Amino acid sequence: MSEINQAHKDRLMSDLHSVVSEAESLLRATAGSASEGASELRAKVQASLDRAKHNLADLQDAAVDKARAAGRATDLYVHEKPWQAMGMAAGVGLLLGMLISRR
Repeated sequence: MSEINQAHKDRLMSDLHSVVSEAESLLRATAGSASEGASELRAKVQASLDRAKHNLADLQDAAVDKARAAGRATDLYVHEKPWQAMGMAAGVGLLLGMLISRR
């Protein structure tokens, strides 16, 4: 289940990066507009984009840190309890084999 959640998170991160990139392109394309209202709106949008990019970077760093911590915890568990880890892997393999054979 966490693999599905991770896939959704990765897709969301990718989509957000695309939105930020497209918004930056739009700001560059409208940079020639001289009206005062457009300039103020561009400044607000640019500030929002800068905050969003910063928050995305923080979120991505946190996700990477969590993934590394989970990997280290798994590695430690397997080294401390190899037989239990092998038993769990065999059980998961058996379960997956049964599910696949039903189709």
